Amino acid sequence: MDKWITRFGALLCAAGAAALFWSFGMFVAVPWHEGRLLAMNKVELQVVLVPLGAGLLVGWAALHLFALSLEQDNALGKRLRLAIFAFAALLAAGSGMSWSLARFA
Repeated sequence: MDKWITRFGALLCAAGAAALFWSFGMFVAVPWHEGRLLAMNKVELQVVLVPLGAGLLVGWAALHLFALSLEQDNALGKRLRLAIFAFAALLAAGSGMSWSLARFA
């Protein structure tokens, strides 16, 4: 029972991280579209970096909780979970960018 509770907590963390990566993509879309990604002001930089940093931390927590809930812990499993999570994070950020650009343009 403990493993299922830990897995459920990890799933909640992963969903929260995906939402944070989605909001990162949503906020970075406009400066990226206007070609001023490296010339953002302090407020824009803060709005972009807070979801990114929080998403990375919450994602790390989700991966850590998933690793705790497994009986065997091998390097291939860790790499596979990391690759799947990185792919999901990229999809979430891309989805946020797409959503924002559809309403911007």
